[in-house]
Amino acid sequence: MKQAEVAAYFSRFEEAESMYLHMDRRDLAINLRIKLGDWFKVLQLLKTGSGDAYDALLEQAYNGIGDYYADRLKWENAVQYYLKGRNQERLADCYYRLENYDGLEQLAADLPENHKLLPEIGQMFVTVGMCEQAVKAYLKCNQPKAAVDTCVHLNQWNKAVELARTHNMKEIKSLLSKYASHLLEENKTLEAVELYRKAHHFLDAAKLMFKIADEEGKKMSRPLRVKKLYVLAAQLVEDYHEQVKASQQSKAKGKTSEATFTLAGLLEEDATSSDNRIIDCAWRGAEAYHFFLLAQRQLHAGYTENAMRTALHLCEYEDVIPAIEIYSLLALCSAANRAFGTCSKAFIKLESLESLSPEQRQLYEDLALQIFTRHPPKDSRVLRADGSLEGAEGKLPTCIVTGLPIQEYQFWMCSVCKHCAVEQEISKYNCCPLCHSPVA
Repeated sequence: MKQAEVAAYFSRFEEAESMYLHMDRRDLAINLRIKLGDWFKVLQLLKTGSGDAYDALLEQAYNGIGDYYADRLKWENAVQYYLKGRNQERLADCYYRLENYDGLEQLAADLPENHKLLPEIGQMFVTVGMCEQAVKAYLKCNQPKAAVDTCVHLNQWNKAVELARTHNMKEIKSLLSKYASHLLEENKTLEAVELYRKAHHFLDAAKLMFKIADEEGKKMSRPLRVKKLYVLAAQLVEDYHEQVKASQQSKAKGKTSEATFTLAGLLEEDATSSDNRIIDCAWRGAEAYHFFLLAQRQLHAGYTENAMRTALHLCEYEDVIPAIEIYSLLALCSAANRAFGTCSKAFIKLESLESLSPEQRQLYEDLALQIFTRHPPKDSRVLRADGSLEGAEGKLPTCIVTGLPIQEYQFWMCSVCKHCAVEQEISKYNCCPLCHSPVA
């Protein structure tokens, strides 16, 4: 023993180790190599021995060799020994440096929940832009705020909103606003609408949809598309009504009657709505374009009187459809129906429009002169502004199938858009002509 210590003192390590082994003192030989930091020799000595007493030392040896390779930037070799030494922290660092993100993801999956290494792995994924993997790591260690911040940082706004809603985070409103602003800056208005709809912010979605429809309506190049946009906007408002109603139901469950919580819902709408047009007149735009298209179909099909009466009904929608489009259609339909009195009124309205240029106004005047020098401006029957016959009692509901006032006492009403139709006419349809919901 003394001779071995003397040999070790004079750096004759091989001789000292041989003496220790000859005395069957493997532990002293191992300690000698550990002091020298010769982990390869330590591993060799441990493998020639037996027993569970060396298990901890075996892991230490593997990690020591892993450090040896890591110090020399040989990350692949280091990984092999860190795996054997179960050194998860150093293993994560090696995977990151090797850009072995599959291995890093598998390591995060193998770690137990709330492990201290998970936030670090999440940050590693953030730095390389791997949002989904980072979110998984943060959620596994119960850090949803960090997961949401990661999504925002990497512009995965949709995922951020979904996470905030799933974990009932207070920041969801501000997140929605930021994401919507981000989408609107990139002219992705429809994506912003979908964002609000998925987040159940139906009124905000409806406002954006009405804005899109209004802008498309100014072009008047694709009226069918505009009608669909207005229908979608109105349906979002209906979803908002249902949401408010459901909210009041949950608050007043078992305490008040249905009439009471419905009234409370209406009061809440009045208190929160900043745009009464959206709440109170949600279907007005869809109505306008529905009757605009209907009048044209009737005219092309040869139903000139029905087309004229539908076009007369359009006069109530000057705030939605440009007046020049309405009265041009009315003049055309009434001329085809030989109702030149109505046609004359349409021309008078057209000639008085301030939006017309002098050249356009002159063209209308010349056309009116050609028509009314041949035909006196008189109608065979007098019609009211809503298209109903003169003498009808009160304002009658309009049939969305024919565009004509409903004379019957019993009629069909859509359960979604609340518009009416003659039962005989609606029986030919499977869906509501206005909102396209199934006919009950």
